[in-house]
Amino acid sequence: MDLDARYLLCPMPVIRVSAAIAHVAAGDTLTVRCTDPGALHDIPAWCRLEGHEVVETRTEPSGDIMIVIRAGGRK
Repeated sequence: MDLDARYLLCPMPVIRVSAAIAHVAAGDTLTVRCTDPGALHDIPAWCRLEGHEVVETRTEPSGDIMIVIRAGGRK
């Protein structure tokens, strides 16, 4: 599943990730595209608290930040 969280500022990317990951089965991935540099810290921190795994982070040539999350089991 892909989530477009571009042009949203903290805390909105995390809120959108939280809502979207509820629709992803455990073990599946959610790819988040965002532009807020704070998301590189906020989303992985949220994932650690919620039991999800950040598989990859990268910055695209466009400047967009991509964060790939593997959904964990529900708490």
